[in-house]
Amino acid sequence: MLIAAALAASAALGVTACSVSVPPSPSSEESSVTEATRDLLSAAGAGDAAAITAALEAGADIEARGEGGMTALVTATKANHIDAARALIEAGADVNAKDDIQDSAYLYAGARGHDEILRLTLDNGADLTSTNRFGGTALIPASERGLLVTVQILLEAGVDPNHVNDLRWTALHEAIVLGDGSAVYVDVVRALIDGGADVTIRDGDGTLPRELATSRGFDAIAAELDR
Repeated sequence: MLIAAALAASAALGVTACSVSVPPSPSSEESSVTEATRDLLSAAGAGDAAAITAALEAGADIEARGEGGMTALVTATKANHIDAARALIEAGADVNAKDDIQDSAYLYAGARGHDEILRLTLDNGADLTSTNRFGGTALIPASERGLLVTVQILLEAGVDPNHVNDLRWTALHEAIVLGDGSAVYVDVVRALIDGGADVTIRDGDGTLPRELATSRGFDAIAAELDR
C-alpha cells in the first residue's frame, strides 16, 4: 500500500510539473534591441550624437519613453543638446511627441529659447497649433520670458499670436503681466503687434493689454499698444 501511494504521488507530481508553463526566454535579438533602446535614451541625455546613431543602427526604438515619459528627442531638447537632437530628428524622431507633462521637443524648444533645435523642429513637421499643459502655444511662454528672437521665429513660422491659453491670456498678456517692462519686453510687445497680435483682446478679468501695462507703470509698452 505504501509503495502504491508513493507511486501515485510521484505520478501526480509528474503531471503537475508537466503542466507548469515556462515563459520563453527573450531571443538574443530582442535583448539586443532592448539594450540598444536603453543606450539611445542614455546617449540622448548625454548629448552623444555618435552613440545615438549607433543605437539606432542597432535597432533602438526611436520613440521609446524613458523617465517622465520623455522620448530621446525630448530628453536631448530639454538639455539643449543640439547635435543629439539633430541626429534624432534626421533619423525621423517625432518633434511633436509629448512627455508626461505635455512637453514636446517643439514646445519646449520654443518655450526655452533653444532656437537651433526649434528651427529643426519647424523644418521637420512641428505642429504650430500644439499646446502645452497650460493650453498655450510655444509663443506664449516665449513671450513671457522675453525671448525676442524666439518670438520672431515663431511668428514668422505662423504661430497664432492671438491664441488664448487656459489662464485666458494671449502672448501679449503674458509679456505684460509676467514681464518686467524692460526694453526687451517692449521689443517683444512690438514684435507681437507687428505680427498680428490683437490689442483689444481682454484677459479673463476683462482687462485690456493697455490697462495691464499702465497699471504696472510700463509706459513704453503702453506707447507700443497705442500705435
